[in-house]
Amino acid sequence: MVARLLACGEDGVLVEVENLDEVRVLDAALRARPVPGVVDVVPAARTVLVRGDARRRPAWAAAVGRAAGTLGDPSERLRGAHATAGERVIEVPVVYDGLDLHDVADETGLSVEEVVTRHLAGGPDGYRVAFGGFAPGFAYVVGLDPRLRVARLATPRTRVPSGAVAVAGEFTAVYPAASPGGWRLLGTTDVEMFDAARGVARAALLAPGDVVRFVRRAAPRVTALPDAGRTGSDVPPVPATPATPAPGTAPGGRSLTVVATGPLTLVEDQGRPGLAAVGVPRSGAADPDALRRANRLVGNRVDAAGLEVLLGGLEVRCGATTAFALTGAAVAAELDGVPVPHATAVRATAGSTLRLAAPRDGVRTWLAVRGGIDVPSVLGSRSGDVLSGLGPAALRPGDVLPLGWALDGSPELPLPDAPPHGRPQPGADPADDVVLLDASDGPRLDHLDAAGRARLWSAVWQVAAASNRVAVRLTGEALTGAVRAELPSEGLVAGAVQVPHDGQPVLFGADHPVTGGYPVVAVLTRAARARAAQLRPGDRARLRRVEVGGPGAGPIHPPTGTYVPAEAPPHQVGTPHVGAPGVSRHNM
Repeated sequence: MVARLLACGEDGVLVEVENLDEVRVLDAALRARPVPGVVDVVPAARTVLVRGDARRRPAWAAAVGRAAGTLGDPSERLRGAHATAGERVIEVPVVYDGLDLHDVADETGLSVEEVVTRHLAGGPDGYRVAFGGFAPGFAYVVGLDPRLRVARLATPRTRVPSGAVAVAGEFTAVYPAASPGGWRLLGTTDVEMFDAARGVARAALLAPGDVVRFVRRAAPRVTALPDAGRTGSDVPPVPATPATPAPGTAPGGRSLTVVATGPLTLVEDQGRPGLAAVGVPRSGAADPDALRRANRLVGNRVDAAGLEVLLGGLEVRCGATTAFALTGAAVAAELDGVPVPHATAVRATAGSTLRLAAPRDGVRTWLAVRGGIDVPSVLGSRSGDVLSGLGPAALRPGDVLPLGWALDGSPELPLPDAPPHGRPQPGADPADDVVLLDASDGPRLDHLDAAGRARLWSAVWQVAAASNRVAVRLTGEALTGAVRAELPSEGLVAGAVQVPHDGQPVLFGADHPVTGGYPVVAVLTRAARARAAQLRPGDRARLRRVEVGGPGAGPIHPPTGTYVPAEAPPHQVGTPHVGAPGVSRHNM
């Protein structure tokens, strides 16, 4: 099979190859010889997703196409093998006490001891990390003995414990944190699979290309409590360790003190690009351009952290004289009872209090304060990610947020703010209550049949209540598919429109998972992602088909990896399937 390159939104290219070996060779080649303009390389089961600077995509996509075109070259395969030969060898001690150990033995016709022995040994080539995804630190490890290839559970567990060692299909893996999951559990390990404190380079214990060795460990002996007379209710609980560094607690000085938060207020910046290969989502502001505008108004650098406020209700007190600006969904805002304008830099004196009412239209407002919010950075970003739990927690009354020095000039004159909701003006569209979301063809559009493709672009959908920063869920008449077979997981981009088995589209947002397993049939434009971030439950929306903008944009020719001009007939492309994200504890 010749590698195919499929356009994936404005800043992505999905490279489809024959097998995991080619994935590994291409991933190693792109990492050994980085392509200028590329931000993220995400290997998966049969594809490599490459994301980069949208303005430079023609140049870097051509370079990726040339690299993909050499996969059949034996010398390139040899270089790929050498590139991975020097990778680390990671030992993972395992206590084989998993809940599914006996069931796997029964299903495979092996004894429990044979299952353990075969899992320890692996296949003839041993174990190697193929790709990451699902969650930070979750590594898909290949090399499983073929006799141990079993299907996932028909009904996934609502909670799989942290450290569970599991198998599913051709892969084995370790769950880095407690989460839902349907893999078969063989044992447990006490190794920390993901620790942000280890830094960007080694936060994930396992990275693509690493060699993995499972080592058997005896189960620890159970000992009685020192005071055998105490009952379970008498045993003091172990204090919980905060998942993320808490903001400062000393009020005064250059800071904001949180008086009230509204439904949800998060610290956000431009996110964590470049870590998707080890399962870390980019995250960042749901509309990064709105936060950039707010930062520009107060003279901050574009990467300064601000506050993302859901449905208003925020109240903060300034510890020192400063300047602030609001963008996104317009709200009635007051500084010490005096109304303040939207999308304008406003001076706030020490001790003054800013209050935000709920927006009449849209849901998210961004607050930038001069110097930026200076909470501790996690893996290079101050963004709170509701899917992975990385970054600072949602704000609470009493939190004190220090202000930093992320400055880039003086506060500016008012800037025009983009319409927060994207709702057409009266007369612009007959259905003036329908939000239009521009989207280009997704890499797996052909997983829909002709009726499904027609309905994708013509239907008016309703926004479901189970929508949040991970995804906006749409409801309506189900889309019908032409392809029923399951596909291996593939990398995802923000704005991807996936269609799960129920035929209801899901629009991925800022905190989307890194990989997934349902077809991505369209990808929202950057402007449409901003509009989708402002949708409320009950709003109506329609996808409007557009060609990907930008010089040289358009479908990518599969055999050569070169771009077809936008005016040329688009090549019919294949289909990814992407796992539907779980609903976060924070709706919307």
